[in-house]
Amino acid sequence: MSGQVGIMRKVIASGLMLVVATSLVRCSDDVVGPPAEITGLPRDLTPAEQGLIQSDNAFGLKLFREIQAQEESGKNLFISPLSVAMALGMTYNGAAGTTYEAMQETLELQGLSLQEVNESYRSLIDLLRGLDSSVEFELANSIWYRQGYPVEPEFLDVNREYFDAEVTALDFSAPTAKATINGWVEDKTRGRIEEIVERIDALSVMFLINAIYFKGSWTAQFAEELTAEAPFYLSGGGQKNVEMMSTADAIDVGVYWERDLTVLDLPYGGRAYSMTIVMPTAGTDMASFVGALDSGRWQAWVDGLSSSAYVVKMPKFTLEYGLKMNDVLKALGMEIAFVPGGADFTKINPTPGLLYISEVRHKSFVDVNEEGTEAAAATVVEIRETSAGPSRIVIDRPFLFAIREKFSGTILFMGLIMDPTLTD
Repeated sequence: MSGQVGIMRKVIASGLMLVVATSLVRCSDDVVGPPAEITGLPRDLTPAEQGLIQSDNAFGLKLFREIQAQEESGKNLFISPLSVAMALGMTYNGAAGTTYEAMQETLELQGLSLQEVNESYRSLIDLLRGLDSSVEFELANSIWYRQGYPVEPEFLDVNREYFDAEVTALDFSAPTAKATINGWVEDKTRGRIEEIVERIDALSVMFLINAIYFKGSWTAQFAEELTAEAPFYLSGGGQKNVEMMSTADAIDVGVYWERDLTVLDLPYGGRAYSMTIVMPTAGTDMASFVGALDSGRWQAWVDGLSSSAYVVKMPKFTLEYGLKMNDVLKALGMEIAFVPGGADFTKINPTPGLLYISEVRHKSFVDVNEEGTEAAAATVVEIRETSAGPSRIVIDRPFLFAIREKFSGTILFMGLIMDPTLTD
């Protein structure tokens, strides 16, 4: 059973340290008293599922590192690596050739066949959805493509089957098209992400979207009457007064200590989900700290957690975050997927060089308060056609020509060439 608990931590913990809530949680009206503690998964994970979890964790950590490296210094950051991985995972099914290889490396999917990736996502979606009845978990995928556009049926069928994707042919030229797509995201995130598609371009042919919503009450809640202003010490020096929550008594939490950091694991509901907080010692350069974060170090923290009782104090906070991920994913090795005419998505449409990823956009929301945590995220991958028209023009047939004055429009000369070799 301890092995199952360790695996469960791997499934859940990764998202929520990266300051990520990759799951959703619905508090049930039928629950009376504390929820029953969940001590493990309903079944053992397959080797492929474990491999996918490790891949997603590794991708999430390096994604977080790269975003932090490109982000403005001192700015808060909140993403859902699982949301990004799933949206790109659907897109991955449409890639071929060097584009497939670049996405495989970026997503850390080496060593897993495409079939193993798809089957593992399917089973993990089912596991996460039904894991803890005391929390609300919404995980949804959808594909929207231009009505009448020739999409390979196998691509759509695979994403329906393994990602449980809702597939819709939509008139992109309709004034309501953008609102329809955004309305789906708003519904799946309980109104927390209102707009993920900002515009529909004339060359846009497909949007692949993942939406995640999480709402869970702390297993042991903070006492609202104890919330009070207290200092929060800033990384660059100085301090700010913030609303600091406190538990009334010592509560059971997971803790791990190193010489230069504290790890705190706060459970939700039946303890299947938790928020893992890693706090370095005062004076730590957070950019360097995040830059050194990798799967090995993260796993050591998670594996080192032990249960103890502590009074816990922490800030309450609300954060909305969003970014265009093109430059981040290019830096991680996926640049070819964004190159018009160079990307290979022939498993979506068989025409070579026709499709490319024009944009990957991510938005997220988190609210941490005395009762618990509400979080939501959405990721959209936009696929466009390479700009229409030939890449070269060859005048190799009879032609008409004119010599004109441009500003007045006066035609000075006009001719017809039927055979360029004739001189008279």
